[in-house]
Amino acid sequence: METAKTKHPTFKYLILSLSLSFLLLFLVISLHPDRFQAVLTTTVTENRPPHSAFLSSTEDLKIRPGYTSYDTYIQRQLNKTLNPKLREIWTTRDWDRKIQVFSRFFEDFKSEKFLADSSKCLCVGARVGQEVEALKRVGVADSIGIDLVPFPPLVIKGDFHNQPFDDETFDFEFSNVFDHALRPEKFVAEIERTLKSDGVAVLHVSLSRRGDKYSANDLYSVKPLVKLFRRSKLVRVRKVDGFGLDTEVVFRKTKKNIKQRF
Repeated sequence: METAKTKHPTFKYLILSLSLSFLLLFLVISLHPDRFQAVLTTTVTENRPPHSAFLSSTEDLKIRPGYTSYDTYIQRQLNKTLNPKLREIWTTRDWDRKIQVFSRFFEDFKSEKFLADSSKCLCVGARVGQEVEALKRVGVADSIGIDLVPFPPLVIKGDFHNQPFDDETFDFEFSNVFDHALRPEKFVAEIERTLKSDGVAVLHVSLSRRGDKYSANDLYSVKPLVKLFRRSKLVRVRKVDGFGLDTEVVFRKTKKNIKQRF
């Protein structure tokens, strides 16, 4: 019987070691629950796929499901941008009408000192460039747009999740396609990256109605935008009538010597 008791001493030590380990872990979690939660959250976040839209979903900003990859998302956007019927409408029936409306918006921005003739401007997600043409017509000659499909000379090829420009290039950036961003945090980060210190960003968004079938997100208030623009201050929110978009949100990028919000 004594031989049986001493036959497997290693097993006893293993059980004792495991018990002590679990006890120690329990004590650490009990004494420092905040640290444990931080480590757990970091680990989960780092293991998410890079194209995951879940990172941007909040109560007032919902990412639409259905995109299995970023390439799938891009192809869906191209289906709209390359649609020959839509492109014909954009360049004929809608051309002058939209330029007139955009021109009024930009004239207002000039009168409010958000925009000047000397400003270097970017229109994000400009399709065929009516807003770019409007900027030029109101005297802002150094203006360009980006979109997945170029429309020279007004629009060059570019993904708004990864703008093809250097840091702090523009004085003013305008966009009315926030609802098409699959990664809203990247969309905003690229605007802030390419915007000069003290530069102005203007977004036209819809809060009262949902976008079309090509939209990648639904926005229900301006709160998510304020959180996403981490390097800028909210200047103004007002109601507008901009081709189905009802709200204008204006941000100004903080100067380098001003402490940024995080």
